[in-house]
Amino acid sequence: MATEELAGKLSRRLRVGDEGGGGGGGCLEEEEEESELGAKLQRRAELASESPPTPGSPHRVFSPHTEFREFSRKQIKDMERLFKQYDAGRDGFIDLMELKLMMEKLGAPQTHLGLKNMIKEVDEDFDGKLSFREFLLIFRKAAAGELEEDSGLHALARLSEIDVSTEGVKGAKSFFEAKVQAMNVTSRFEEEIKAEQEEKRRQAEEMKQRKAAFKELQSAFKQ
Repeated sequence: MATEELAGKLSRRLRVGDEGGGGGGGCLEEEEEESELGAKLQRRAELASESPPTPGSPHRVFSPHTEFREFSRKQIKDMERLFKQYDAGRDGFIDLMELKLMMEKLGAPQTHLGLKNMIKEVDEDFDGKLSFREFLLIFRKAAAGELEEDSGLHALARLSEIDVSTEGVKGAKSFFEAKVQAMNVTSRFEEEIKAEQEEKRRQAEEMKQRKAAFKELQSAFKQ
């Protein structure tokens, strides 16, 4: 509520300034900064209303496999592994310094301003760091060809060795081709789940057989 009130106050202040019409050019930069801050605060208020932080309250659960269906389960696991590798604070975010280390390790070091711009491009909640969802947005943009080739995000996606160039329905030549690709994505997703389930069943069966063999061996010794 405090965030919404502050955003409202900033908005009213800007409107009063516009109605007064005076002041000269010296206030223009301050008004632009206040306008940007007001937009950020409003966005945070919206996100807070979507996902209430109070314990026990209902909130929207982020599911990467549901929201990023253009990627295979293996690709998402690879992205999650990369994300956790550089989440040194183990807080579920990659902050500016952790991103700096990541880009250095990938062989594409960035300036302080470059790092801030990388975060800004996908920072939907304006907190100055990358959540896992925002990290996935980088690869979505890369797969869709929406990243500038000389940008830090493009370098991150390219050097991470996670191939997303052929995934998804982006760039389909026609509506029907897009539908076929979308169906293939769904089919592949289901096949991967079945394969994982089959692997778990196989491992469980092997464990069962080993236990049976061990019991049989114990019985032989007792005799």
